[in-house]
Amino acid sequence: MQQLEGKVAIVTGAGQGVGRGIARALAAAGASVVLAGRTLAKCETVLAEIEAESGRGLALACDVSQRADCEALVERAVAKFGRLDILVNNAHTSRPMVGVEATRDKDMALAFQGFHGGFYCMQAGFPHLKLAKGRVINLGSVAGLRGDAGFGAYAAAKEAVRGLSRVAAREWGVHGITVNVVCPFSESPGVEYMIDTQPGFIGELTDQTAMKRLGNSKDDVGAAVVFLCGPGGSFITGQTINVDGGIWIAP
Repeated sequence: MQQLEGKVAIVTGAGQGVGRGIARALAAAGASVVLAGRTLAKCETVLAEIEAESGRGLALACDVSQRADCEALVERAVAKFGRLDILVNNAHTSRPMVGVEATRDKDMALAFQGFHGGFYCMQAGFPHLKLAKGRVINLGSVAGLRGDAGFGAYAAAKEAVRGLSRVAAREWGVHGITVNVVCPFSESPGVEYMIDTQPGFIGELTDQTAMKRLGNSKDDVGAAVVFLCGPGGSFITGQTINVDGGIWIAP
């Protein structure tokens, strides 16, 4: 069902993992997708996958820690496709499994690069999203919601994303823009790293889910993003949607 036909989306961190899955899902729903990431070759690989499935897109190099890169990303997306309807801020990085007492300034700065990148992209995209009555999807984290041990810097940055998203939703709603947060628990390079370096850790987390499995980045997480960006999501804003198989169920 091409519910996003004619729409233009930007997905940061689109070269792998959750970003790749979201980008493929948006393209399958009919959107033209701008795939942004620090490693252009990875984004080009995902673009080839999208084009093989009759989708449309553009791969661009972008370091979201640099405001100028984020501004250029939006400019080039609009120059190519003429508009911007959907902004998915997914790019992030961090050093996992570090206790609060051992977290260094550079660990915190690294974790907050994704937060700042989302902020920069939101500011750059706002004039175009306002015209389109667009949708913003920011990626949060179950680790932030649960306060998982070893994820202090990452959890802090992801909770900052949720705070910014709620404020933007309140301020931008008058323009018809929705802003929501998606917190996934799905296959990704980060999860693969944890499987390799912390034997049993992901298995224990998976056992804690109601569904007893990891999510699929396209069919589970991507599908939720497509819904929020489609007609059915037009009156949903300021919310955190946990696409996590029930690993965190609020009391």
